[in-house]
Amino acid sequence: MEEVAVTDWEPARYAAYRDLRLRPALDLLAQVPDLPRGEIVDLGCGDGAVGPALLSRYPARSLVGVDSSDAMLANAALRRCYERLDLADIVDWQPDTPPALIYANAALNWVPDHTTLIPRLAAQLAPGGVLAVQMPRQGGARSHRMLREVAETLFPDRIKVAPSPVMAAGDYARLLLPLGRVNAWSTDYLHMLDPVAEGHPVRAFTESSAMRPYVKDLTPDERRAFVAAYDEILTFAYRPLPDGRVLFPFTRIFFVLERS
Repeated sequence: MEEVAVTDWEPARYAAYRDLRLRPALDLLAQVPDLPRGEIVDLGCGDGAVGPALLSRYPARSLVGVDSSDAMLANAALRRCYERLDLADIVDWQPDTPPALIYANAALNWVPDHTTLIPRLAAQLAPGGVLAVQMPRQGGARSHRMLREVAETLFPDRIKVAPSPVMAAGDYARLLLPLGRVNAWSTDYLHMLDPVAEGHPVRAFTESSAMRPYVKDLTPDERRAFVAAYDEILTFAYRPLPDGRVLFPFTRIFFVLERS
């Protein structure tokens, strides 16, 4: 089994499912209304996968990418979409000038305390500016429950992963309605995962994201044991179709705030 690196995000692993991850990003972008003057901020831009779509939609705007991963920013720079790339943690990030759009695709789910975070980001916007957010909400899915089960079985009291901070779409609507016009919704995507060379397709999908905090403090041998146990129970939870593919339901939360 190929070694799982956990010191930083791995762009190649994350990009293996680029099409599946890009679709909700584009679904979010399609719901962004007209903007006032100002910069476009791709908050948690990762490897810049959405950069070309943002640049195509706003070719005359300054596009700024923000991420906490050096490896991801290095790949984002290769796309030549961004006027500037900033290394920063979303927890304490502040823009130099109020942006017209803060676009956060699959990024805020890694940041705690949304009842504080989301209004703080909204307050950074220019008047009439837009906060557009998409996040996975998979905490109750079998794939994510089984991560917790393997951790509790193999390494009780050692692996501490905070529960996902992502709330229901209605909770974000109630939180943001005092700040402006809100559009909030959820979508259940049904991913068709192809067979992989080794292990279960769902594990291959999650190892670059949801699995990372579970294995980050394990030794190489412990990580191999974790992955083997996870592969085994996934086989019973997500049985392959006759052609070897696996159906993987995946829920995502969206909201778009147009600040009044």
